Amino acid sequence: MPSVAEQLRGTRERQKLSIYDVAEATKIRTDHIRALEEGNYEVFAAPVYIRGFVRNYASLLRLDVPEVLKNLDAELAGTKKFSEPPSLSPKSDGWVDLLMLQVAKINWGVTLVLAGGMLILGLSIFGYQFWKRQQSMDPLAGLDAGMYRSVETNKGETFPLPSKIPSK
Repeated sequence: MPSVAEQLRGTRERQKLSIYDVAEATKIRTDHIRALEEGNYEVFAAPVYIRGFVRNYASLLRLDVPEVLKNLDAELAGTKKFSEPPSLSPKSDGWVDLLMLQVAKINWGVTLVLAGGMLILGLSIFGYQFWKRQQSMDPLAGLDAGMYRSVETNKGETFPLPSKIPSK
């Protein structure tokens, strides 16, 4: 008994259809059609894709679809990748996966508005406290007593200003 791949390829060739004709009629990619005709089921992610593609392909070629699918299930049971159905329970994720899941759940529109509001509030409080501190400080608090000299104690360290500005 020929394999499903041989049945599909042989029937297509007898009907003088190209791979491109089949791809256009079934909307299956040409590389997937070639993989089905070669029996290379490893390129597919799950058996559901293989069954769906074979069902469409066999329907186009007017083959006995239930019989082809029964043969396909027998072939898939012999492969390592598709011998058992995929697990429906979630696999254990690492902490990075859990963190990324939580980040993906964040409503960024609301979060950015709240973060912006909190930033404005924090800057306002900081600015008010800084202003109050500046208002209560003595501007001359850091000057020592000897740093300021009045004009009367000037001993020639500066030139006196002229009393009149000469005119030309």
